[in-house]
Amino acid sequence: MAELPPRYPRDFYGHGPDRPDAAWPGGARIAVSFVLNYEEGGENSILHGDPASEAFLSEIVGATPWPGQRHWNMESIYDYGTRAGFWRLHRLFTETRVPVTVYGVATALARSPAQVEAMQDADWEIASHGLKWIDYKDHSEADEAVDMDAAIALHTEVTGEPPTGWYTGRCSVNTVALAATRGFDWISDTYDDDLPYWAQIDGRDQLIIPYTLDCNDMRFATPQGFNAGDQFFAYLRDSFDALYAEGKAGRPAMMSIGLHCRLVGRPGRVQALRRFIEYVQGHEGVWCARRADIAAHWGAHHPPQRRTNWHQLDRAAFVEKFGGIFEHSTWVAEGAHALELGPAHDTAQGLHNALCRVFRVASDDKRMEVLRAHPDLAGKLAAAKRLTEDSTAEQASAGLDALTDEERHQFDTQNSAYVAKHGFPFIIAVKDHDKAGILRAFERRIGNDTSTEFAEACKQVERIARLRLEALG
Repeated sequence: MAELPPRYPRDFYGHGPDRPDAAWPGGARIAVSFVLNYEEGGENSILHGDPASEAFLSEIVGATPWPGQRHWNMESIYDYGTRAGFWRLHRLFTETRVPVTVYGVATALARSPAQVEAMQDADWEIASHGLKWIDYKDHSEADEAVDMDAAIALHTEVTGEPPTGWYTGRCSVNTVALAATRGFDWISDTYDDDLPYWAQIDGRDQLIIPYTLDCNDMRFATPQGFNAGDQFFAYLRDSFDALYAEGKAGRPAMMSIGLHCRLVGRPGRVQALRRFIEYVQGHEGVWCARRADIAAHWGAHHPPQRRTNWHQLDRAAFVEKFGGIFEHSTWVAEGAHALELGPAHDTAQGLHNALCRVFRVASDDKRMEVLRAHPDLAGKLAAAKRLTEDSTAEQASAGLDALTDEERHQFDTQNSAYVAKHGFPFIIAVKDHDKAGILRAFERRIGNDTSTEFAEACKQVERIARLRLEALG
């Protein structure tokens, strides 16, 4: 297979303008997922074999790593999460009977047996947050894979069960693909949607449940973040209200809330979380669920559907499939195949844009060739059954294959007059009209100057192309 031209891997289309009905249990208008990141004891520390101390997500905003040294204050802040913050949050969630998913760093879980037992007693889902809470952006794919396997093994030792969900957080470009090969029910290392979705990774359908960095208490520890609990509550409430309204309008989505023991577990912040839980519980039609529950629901109600991968077709297959979209003009498809195509072009809308780009930048002479390649409406080629399959179906859709003698005479007369004046056939997207409407358009447009008609005919050619692509499904 010949090498493909540039292909863009990011998917800007996703669920598209009409996202699917999530069909949440009980007709819920929104699914809410509370996630507790358990990282304390897995952060960067020379005690953990790391070259420097932790510098991320603590009360010391703007902290820098201390190479070769223990950072006593940083360690103490993280220790607060295990000693006090976790238990405060555990009481809150168990008292309010809200299910929780834990993103558990394996080494942190191993150092916190009491907390792990409490998680399990509360029936919290414990997903994997990696071996250590470190940044993998500069790790090789092989080294990251070693740590991932070690995380799964240690997680299984500590909890008694292998993790079924994965979130690295400080990930690399390889993380999602590496996790997908290890058979997780869900992966959350994306922030790109309000609903779960299926990704095709190495031939496997992998469920992705996007996570959040905005509805996240981490913003208490970042510049331009939350300074007070009221700000956190207001942001969560507004996010919930927006999604709840969308669900009420028939477009249910999900909301993730990211939490950390050492951050929202502080007394000055936890009340904001409590108020939000009470606010959520004051609404009907809310499904608070663990991510495992969301994954099971999505798999049962929205199984993977293989999307078209038109952008991955080689040149010959692409031209064979789309060479006739612009009548007898394969050069348009050839030009589109050479563009930087990606998943966003795997729809009629996206591919139409690519084909039209090639057509629009072509010379007037080349575009005129496309116009002249179109047959007359109900003309001699139609009578001789020599139209393309697309043109035959299009003309039949408007009843042009079943004309009376009088109607045939009208079309013959109009066709001849139009071509004599403008030098190319009268072109109109017949699927948008009936016979009477087409004849009215003939009468209206024949009086235009040729430059105006050339522009209009080109627009109609693009419209015909769009309808042909939509017919492909």
